[in-house]
Amino acid sequence: QVQLVESGGGLVQAGGSLRLSCVASGRTLGRMTMAWFRQAPGKEREFVAATSWSGDGSMYADSVKGRFTISRDNAKNTVYLQMNSLKPEDTSVYHCAGRLGTSPASRASDYGTWGQGTQVTVSS
Repeated sequence: QVQLVESGGGLVQAGGSLRLSCVASGRTLGRMTMAWFRQAPGKEREFVAATSWSGDGSMYADSVKGRFTISRDNAKNTVYLQMNSLKPEDTSVYHCAGRLGTSPASRASDYGTWGQGTQVTVSS
């Protein structure tokens, strides 16, 4: 089975930066579309960003566009989410997700493999 493990979360002040990592085991990330979602307590899971299997295509939620950048290093079986200019409303558990395919998608239901999540807390 493909397993995804996130890391890099933590506590940061508003305006700060964090870089999340998602490492896949069991298989290469090649041919997998990868994405980041987040879910705060009491709220629905929210799409954050996604990238194609080759890394040459990406999409972002409007709320993070211009601040967050998704990237991947298939040789390291790792996907990253660079988060800059963090805001308190970015506070959430961030989950890495993947699916076989070449096109990124923003719907959680399109992804079949999920990490357990990493907590990001942004203080004001």
